[in-house]
Amino acid sequence: MLTRAATTLLVLALCCASPASGQTAASRTQVATPAAPAEPENPENGAAREWTFSAMLSGYNVPGDRLYPQPTVTADRRRLHLEARYNYEDLDTGSAWVGYNLGGGEKVAWELTPMVGGVFGNVVAVAPGYRGSVGWRKLEFASEGEYVFGSKDDEEWFFYNWSELTVAPADWWRVGLATQRTRAYAADRDTQRGIVAGFSYRSLDAAFYLFNPDDDVSIVVATVSFGF
Repeated sequence: MLTRAATTLLVLALCCASPASGQTAASRTQVATPAAPAEPENPENGAAREWTFSAMLSGYNVPGDRLYPQPTVTADRRRLHLEARYNYEDLDTGSAWVGYNLGGGEKVAWELTPMVGGVFGNVVAVAPGYRGSVGWRKLEFASEGEYVFGSKDDEEWFFYNWSELTVAPADWWRVGLATQRTRAYAADRDTQRGIVAGFSYRSLDAAFYLFNPDDDVSIVVATVSFGF
């Protein structure tokens, strides 16, 4: 059931958000569109040398557990994708990733970044993974996932996933459904389902999630991200 604090947070977000002209809403799992690889690198071609960066901070409110942050930072240069996460696979656990950006389409735009990463901390593992999205008109499906092969025992082997299906009535806000599979905290079910409302202003994006809204114990997640 939605807590009073979460309800207040959503109402404030709805009241304070303002539209940004021409700005497309960004999902939690959004990947950067790769630059065209045909441009040769030379001192006069500055765009081919540029990096793009993003930073995201998610706050988890898990009843009966601690409130904890989950930061993610990314760096992209043409096809190259670099990423670092903390408190994602488990609490007090980090992971580092390298991937390859792909993308295309006009009416149906798609992006895909296959990745491989290393996990260290409470969980020590190697993990193949991906980030990707498909967009058509006002609809977008975005997903990120990884399969963790733990080094201690088979109990650490697990498929982590976060997926969203959203519709954006305007460029600056979106609503939809979300699911996640995680072992970062204890939950009654491996796959949790919920709702999402997100808002964008220029390069800043905020989103609010409520997982298991029909259960006695609901999980609230708030994220804020920006790119530069």
